Amino acid sequence: MKPIPRTVWALGLVSLFMDLSSELVHSLLPVFMTTVLGASMLAVGMVEGVAEATASVVLFPLAGSVALVLGARFIDRIGKGIRGAPRDALIADITASEGRGAAYGLRQALDSVGAVLGPLAAVGLMLLLASEVRAVLWLAVIPALVSVAILVVFVREGTEKIASKEKLSLRSAGGLGGKYWAIVALGAVLTLARFSEAFLVLRGQDLGMALAFVPLVLVVMNLAYTAIAYPAGAAADRGHRAALLIWGFVALIAADLLIATTASVTALFAGVVLWGAHMGLTQGLLSALVADAAPARLRGTGFGVFHLVSGVVLLPASVLAGWLWSTHGAAATFYAGAIFTALALVGLLTILQKRS
Repeated sequence: MKPIPRTVWALGLVSLFMDLSSELVHSLLPVFMTTVLGASMLAVGMVEGVAEATASVVLFPLAGSVALVLGARFIDRIGKGIRGAPRDALIADITASEGRGAAYGLRQALDSVGAVLGPLAAVGLMLLLASEVRAVLWLAVIPALVSVAILVVFVREGTEKIASKEKLSLRSAGGLGGKYWAIVALGAVLTLARFSEAFLVLRGQDLGMALAFVPLVLVVMNLAYTAIAYPAGAAADRGHRAALLIWGFVALIAADLLIATTASVTALFAGVVLWGAHMGLTQGLLSALVADAAPARLRGTGFGVFHLVSGVVLLPASVLAGWLWSTHGAAATFYAGAIFTALALVGLLTILQKRS
């Protein structure tokens, strides 16, 4: 296997520091909304559906209402959408096709390291600052600035190729082909089944975890994610993509069922490990599949549409999760996730059987 380009490492470090910032926020935001702002689970689902936590964090400590948090999260998602598609297209352009699984797996693994450090920083700062959530949120700005500095100084290779390609356009999406759209549909179903991770944090609080230690839920999830992402990417390069997808679906079903039925924090963490395993098995693989399926001149558009569809689907997924929790209890939210994932697995197995 050829060495992974240095630019991929640099982009991975950008993701690391950006996720350190955003996950520091993400690990505290659900409990901030419910305990400080008095938000309902449905409101949490709405906010989390608009956007998953990303790097533009300066608005959060200023928020005094759910509406302001919603606005900040919406701006966050725009920022993530702007950088996500060009980043993934750049990795595809500078990496040989036989090494893309490992490249995307490495970037996801470094991203997940930041996602581990962010909640750990949240726990430490909450203890240090006597659980003053707003003060902790202000400090999340620092690693975001570090990530921007790395991007400006170290990411050079391949950017000229991206700039010289056809402009990103929804009009050109018609030339992406049936295989590409099948991957988009698969990603959309996974997003529908895997609602916002904020509900994992809230489940920890629901089972009696102290406010300062609730971010450990995301620490454990992302440790599992980090451990699996790169080996899964390397396995994808060796031709095991179908098996990785199937096991990723199975892991998510098992995670949902365990989290739904448990009354134990220990069992909750076991379910969270399975959730992280699912992420490690599927997320880098989906990026590699998009890169391979989209024509080279349309990769930017291909990744842009992929992220757009996933983001749009996240809204009804998280709103439904919040509504189910509010009306039928926490278990109903995770049972629904298991059902959606099982249906998607049946569809995937049917497609694989027809192709064999």
